[in-house]
Amino acid sequence: MYAKLHSGAVLGIDGYIVEVEVDISNGLPAFEVVGLPDPAVREARDRVRSAVKNTGYPFPLQRITANLAPADRKKEGAGFDLAIAIGVLAASGQVPSEGIKQSLWPRQPDQPTLLYTLRTNTTVVLR
Repeated sequence: MYAKLHSGAVLGIDGYIVEVEVDISNGLPAFEVVGLPDPAVREARDRVRSAVKNTGYPFPLQRITANLAPADRKKEGAGFDLAIAIGVLAASGQVPSEGIKQSLWPRQPDQPTLLYTLRTNTTVVLR
């Protein structure tokens, strides 16, 4: 089971896109974050596990690998937690993965912003 979505990071004064890929496979329960994470990003394992449980979703008891690409740039801070959590939920099949394919892409000024709520499976349109 696999999910891919996008997040962002800052390097100096420039921003860049980070692909968050989450894979869930059979094996002993483990949660690894790879892709040159700093210690704060590695701690996302505990924050994501706690957040998923506290929202009422069961946390998958399988081997979870979250890859943050590009691997040649150091990822810092807790800014990837939401993307990793949504990736875990999508990869485990608990939420639909259709809406995350267009995550983080800029929209045109005349396009509405769509907010998809995972819990109620409803879409809200903001203009």
